[in-house]
Amino acid sequence: MRVFVTSLPQPGVGLGACAPWRASSKTMWTADEIAQLCYKHYETQLSKQGKPEPNREWTLLAAVVKVQSTTNQACNKSVQVTKEVVSMGTGTKCIGLSKMRKTGDVLNDSHAEIIARRSFQRYLLHQLYLAAVLKENSVFVPGIEERLWKLRPDLSFVFFSSHTPCGDASIIPMLEFEDQPCCPISRDWANNQLIETSDNLKVPEDKRKCEDLDSLVNKKIRLEPRSPARELANGTAHCQNLGAQEFGPVPQSIINSDTRMAPGGAKVVDVHRTGAKCVPGEAGDSGKPGAAYHQVGLLRVKPGRGDRTCSMSCSDKLARWNVLGCQGALLMHFLEEPIYLSAVVIGKCPYSQEAMQRALIGRHAPNCISLTFRCQNVSALPKGFGVQQIKIQQSDLLFEQSRCAVQAKRVNNSARLVPCGAAISWSAVPEQPLDVTANGFPQGMTKKGIRNLQIRSRISKVELFRSFQNLLNSISEDRWPDSLRIQKLKTYQEYKESASDYQEAWSTLRKQAFGSWIRNSPDYHQFK
Repeated sequence: MRVFVTSLPQPGVGLGACAPWRASSKTMWTADEIAQLCYKHYETQLSKQGKPEPNREWTLLAAVVKVQSTTNQACNKSVQVTKEVVSMGTGTKCIGLSKMRKTGDVLNDSHAEIIARRSFQRYLLHQLYLAAVLKENSVFVPGIEERLWKLRPDLSFVFFSSHTPCGDASIIPMLEFEDQPCCPISRDWANNQLIETSDNLKVPEDKRKCEDLDSLVNKKIRLEPRSPARELANGTAHCQNLGAQEFGPVPQSIINSDTRMAPGGAKVVDVHRTGAKCVPGEAGDSGKPGAAYHQVGLLRVKPGRGDRTCSMSCSDKLARWNVLGCQGALLMHFLEEPIYLSAVVIGKCPYSQEAMQRALIGRHAPNCISLTFRCQNVSALPKGFGVQQIKIQQSDLLFEQSRCAVQAKRVNNSARLVPCGAAISWSAVPEQPLDVTANGFPQGMTKKGIRNLQIRSRISKVELFRSFQNLLNSISEDRWPDSLRIQKLKTYQEYKESASDYQEAWSTLRKQAFGSWIRNSPDYHQFK
């Protein structure tokens, strides 16, 4: 486990008194520091099992980093900042509807971001056990309300992903300039309603298909004026760096005309594709050639290989976490307020600051006539819940197991580059922190083994539920939160539904912004 420690100058506080102060996220860390910490953790803490086969496979990486700032009591001392990876995930796959199980023992979604978040929930359960049962040092401290807990005020969590989340955040404008740097796409350019391109613009057939990762590395990627194009090995792939710019609210739809130009005179000729499909009830993509292909701001479901999935895109799930928190319904029973991410850092890849801002914060309400109504305007949420103005930044460091990096290293290799079929979960817990799965089950499991309910991923629904029940059984019932003492609860579904504030917040979010969200049948949550 690697822990980075840095020191920051203590700002003046005036009148000689030591006023409480927390370093801002801009001074506490940089995007490159977060990326470097995660990449190093991947190399040192994750075993070779489940990692991509060299020169043949690639994967994506995501992680949650705990950032702690401590100030010495003397006013003239520095602020010490500690950064530690507490959960990590790799993966690119999700299973189809026909492979979902009502026993809660299979991972429906094994994209890296989802694996990292479920690993984070496992970490939080352990931390709550330390605080509530063992009375040991933990990220939680007693809340104001009796029998509830809250996050320590000197802590925050940063989410890292080596690539932009699938779905809305990956719909990124492509400009006609292949090697020349150009200005970032601005808010003014995006403030329109329709994406059209000239009828005589020829778009290759592979660009009309949903995101084809084999062709992604050869697509044109816009570059920051102050950041020269960097070639990767054979010069066929450029990966963009937009630094750590931060923009304000973003319009719900990118719109251009037949002659739409980006700042600096560059013509928008296409958009990067996402394989995620619009959910039923959404407006849908136009499918037109070029930049008109996608409609932005919509809810999307991850694609399947012939078997449709019920897994919402990572962009959608991150937007949901930004309102409901990352802890989920079960942990919310014990918490005074949700556990929010303070920032999201993206590794070096095709990237748009505005697309990220739009996807995570600025969603519009489905079928809403008013274009000014956005996810950030959701109101009447229960106490403690709210849309977070999360900071979004990009690192200039490339993940060495990414599609782009692996492709660049291949020389005279005709074999097709494929995504790694395994997913790796790692949590900062003392017992069995590593978990490797394939197709939603522990890697190497046979069909006969699947019928053995004792063999399952440690971050599956049923295993996280089991950990939650172990926590309850370790605490005397008179110390349980009121939400768990009102009625006798048995099933996973009943425990989730009884987290009333969380469910009220989720219901409000769906009504006001995410009305088309695909929800699995309660039948999948009836296990005990």
